[in-house]
Amino acid sequence: MSIKQTDTGVILTIFVKPNSPKFKIQQTPNQEIIVNATEEPQNGKVNREILKEFTKLFHTQIELVSGLTSKEKKLYLKGIDKDTLDKILKTN
Repeated sequence: MSIKQTDTGVILTIFVKPNSPKFKIQQTPNQEIIVNATEEPQNGKVNREILKEFTKLFHTQIELVSGLTSKEKKLYLKGIDKDTLDKILKTN
């Protein structure tokens, strides 16, 4: 699974597909998180879009922990637990 609980939040591993027609978050049967981003991967546009959309969805502080220039990214979601994150992802 791509969700790791910490003392103050969760770290979520995602895989990004840029230049998609619509922003969408999907969870695969083997629990990987795929994010279809509409922006192109130049000058941090995809990273900004992901941070903006995840902040709106989870209503919490989001930080990019790793994967600044990679399609595999780790996001830190402050003040949220694994169960809450899983519920929100399933209803999205």
